[in-house]
Amino acid sequence: MSAVSVLPCAWAPADDAVYRAYHDEEWGVPEYDSRALWEKLQLDGFQAGLSWRTILYKRDNFREEFENFQPEKIALWTEDRIEKALQNPGIIRSRSKINALVGNAKAYLAFEQSGENFSDWLWAYVNGNPIIGNHAVFQDAPTKTEISDRLSKDLKKRGFKFCGPTIVYAFMQAVGMVNDHELSCPRFLEVQHHTR
Repeated sequence: MSAVSVLPCAWAPADDAVYRAYHDEEWGVPEYDSRALWEKLQLDGFQAGLSWRTILYKRDNFREEFENFQPEKIALWTEDRIEKALQNPGIIRSRSKINALVGNAKAYLAFEQSGENFSDWLWAYVNGNPIIGNHAVFQDAPTKTEISDRLSKDLKKRGFKFCGPTIVYAFMQAVGMVNDHELSCPRFLEVQHHTR
C-alpha cells in the first residue's frame, strides 16, 4: 500500500482505510485494459442511486458472483443464473442492473467481434490523453460534461445500459480519462505520470 497522502481529496477520509486506499492507489489512474475498463463501467452502473462506498465495500462480492467480470461468461447467463445472482446478499440485488450486466457483456463482445478495441474507442473521446481538471475542492468538479453526454449516448447506441452521462463522468474520473483530484492532493500530479 502506498504512503498516506498529506492533503488528499476531501472525499477520501483518513478514518476509512478502504475508501482512502481506493483514492490513493486507484482513482484517477489511467486504465487502458479493455476488460478492466468494462468492469469499472459495470460497477459504476451498479452505483446508480447509491454511493460509491457501498459498491467499493461489495466489490469483491461482485467479482466473485460475476465470474471476475469475464464478459465471455456473463454473456451466456441464463434466467436461472440471473436468479442465482439475485439471491446473493453480498451484491446489489437489482434485476434490472443484472439484466443490464448481461446485455452489456454482449455489447462489449460485439466490439471484439467487429475488430474494435474497447479501450481505444473509449480513450478516443479524450483524444487518448486525460483531461486535466483544475479544482481546488472536489465539489467544483462537474457531475457530467459534454463529452460524458456524448459518450453516454454512443454507449447506448452500442447496446449498453445504466450508462447515463453522470455515471459515465464518474467512470471517466475513476479510470483516469479525467484527472479530477483536487489541486492540493498529491495524487493530482502522481496520476499524471502513469502512461500506457
